[in-house]
Amino acid sequence: MIPIANPDVGREELDLVESVFESGMLADGPEVRRFETEFAELCDSTHAVATSNGTTALHTAMVALGLGPGDTVLTTPFSFVASANAIRLAGATPIFADIDPETYTLDPDSVRSVLADRDVDAILAVHLYGLPAKIDELATIADEHDITLIEDAAQAHGASYNGRPVGTFGDAACFSFYPTKNMTTGEGGIIVTDLEEVAEQAATFINHGRSDTYAHDQLGHNFRMTSVAAAIGRAQLEKLAEFTDRRRQNAAELTEALSDSAVVTPVEPSGTKHVYHQYTIRYEDRDGLQDHLDDVGVGTGVYYPTCIHNQPVYDAVTHSAPVAEKAASEVLSLPVHPGLSADDLSTISDAVLDYVRGDC
Repeated sequence: MIPIANPDVGREELDLVESVFESGMLADGPEVRRFETEFAELCDSTHAVATSNGTTALHTAMVALGLGPGDTVLTTPFSFVASANAIRLAGATPIFADIDPETYTLDPDSVRSVLADRDVDAILAVHLYGLPAKIDELATIADEHDITLIEDAAQAHGASYNGRPVGTFGDAACFSFYPTKNMTTGEGGIIVTDLEEVAEQAATFINHGRSDTYAHDQLGHNFRMTSVAAAIGRAQLEKLAEFTDRRRQNAAELTEALSDSAVVTPVEPSGTKHVYHQYTIRYEDRDGLQDHLDDVGVGTGVYYPTCIHNQPVYDAVTHSAPVAEKAASEVLSLPVHPGLSADDLSTISDAVLDYVRGDC
């Protein structure tokens, strides 16, 4: 089976983890500070605060930006549920706009339409599949309405928009380091921001609201990253550029092979750098294609089969997002990770073509 994801962790990670073990500082400590500094540099950001996972990063960013009960945050219905859950965990209320049918990210026109009808305190834009959202337009909208802009960059490590790294357009941005992401810490997340007060508030919130060893000025959680996770992340950062190049090369080869077929391949709009966390095609008979690929040993994933507003936990939300709902019925992600060989890529594209051309 060719897996949909294959985390690349090797000797470099083991060496740094071993040094953490030798130091005896397994929890939060200097290794986490080093990782925060290095990741902030990647994003051209002033501050970074590492957390236990991507969801806690989003939750913490909401709190650090002052969002909570009585506030409304507009986001996409086509994302992992954590995007909207973090809004609710902070006590705020999520509402949804629709997506662009080609990029699967928030449609600025739909955002403007929602904002014309109701007050919103913040926008949470998701850079889905590794492709930057139309973040310059969304930043303009946020400025026009004097509202907060947050970037969910959980799938977009190293992506950029007009040469500028994602994570630098909003008041804060959040990344995830889950094992299937473009780089991993095992489990982990991080917040980047240029706002010192937001970074300070985030660092306090993830550490029990602590201002001194046993002085707690506010409520908080234990959302800290461990030094072991940070060590893995520092080694992964060294490899990220190579990982990205290989993902982009693999994506280009798949797109070329599938270009004359009935499947819709991913787009990379002018000015964007797609880092292909997922290589997501679109096909009306998605389920049949997925079954065929499974039969011939090609792993796939559907990200995401149910829009957030249609999830049972969001039954109380009344919303219509026809573009997102249609995408949810047709998208299928193929393997694109750096571990693929030339033979793997041929096997994947040939299997897709066999099905859509009726040759199997």
